[in-house]
Amino acid sequence: MRLIPFDQIRDTVARLCIEANCILGEDVVRALAKGREIEESPTGREILNQLLENQQIAREEMMPICQDTGWAVVWLELGSQVKIDGGELYDAIQAGVAKGYTEGYLRKSIVADPLRRKNTGDNTPAIIYTEIVPGDRLKITVQPKGGGSENMSEIKMLSAADGVAGIRKFVVDRVWRSQANPCPPVIVGVGLGGTFEKCALLAKRALLREIGSVHPDPFYAQLEQELLEEINKLGIGPQGLGGRVTALAVFIEAFPCHIATLPCAVNINCHAARHKSAVI
Repeated sequence: MRLIPFDQIRDTVARLCIEANCILGEDVVRALAKGREIEESPTGREILNQLLENQQIAREEMMPICQDTGWAVVWLELGSQVKIDGGELYDAIQAGVAKGYTEGYLRKSIVADPLRRKNTGDNTPAIIYTEIVPGDRLKITVQPKGGGSENMSEIKMLSAADGVAGIRKFVVDRVWRSQANPCPPVIVGVGLGGTFEKCALLAKRALLREIGSVHPDPFYAQLEQELLEEINKLGIGPQGLGGRVTALAVFIEAFPCHIATLPCAVNINCHAARHKSAVI
């Protein structure tokens, strides 16, 4: 059994909150630069230029890439041989989010109740997902998720007979109805299978994949590519002002499902596809 100090987890989470909001992943930067090369719209190219300049300034000045610093979604891979020393794991995560958003001067966007709308003041509570894995390490991934792109996400309980055609229609239509709202170019996470809630979780987790990665299953790799091509033919373009670069990637996560169901969820991420990881 390995002991990991409470304070070390808290401080790691705080650092990841700040870094995720201020340093855009190199895979996203490369994808934006590639998009600029192929974008045919002059306005679209200028927008992509501005996005690239914005992320560079944010990186150099350690300032948020976007004013919406998101809801802190935290993914944990907890080794079965790990024990937290000095407190509870989830308490350390929540303390880290509060510390990071306060010390990093990141916007606090969370309200304590969905109808009474009083701000919690420190961007907690975080949303935490935990997977128990073999070993004595703790992997932490912080994924700040903005409200604009989250609002454009959707789940649909398709029938098994709808098949690939039904999935394709739903995913592409969801992006079309989103237009400029999720600040394109977007990354599209697609969850297939499972139950109602599992499907949505798959779509959110899909957004953690590196842009440029290929699905290990050739069937889904091909479907991802076909969906990306269809979405980029919609003409929405960067920031919704027209062009061919509407999405940077489509990522699919699939899971077994009941014979009577075909759940499909779409979770959209804006161009600021933020997430940072650390292993303790």
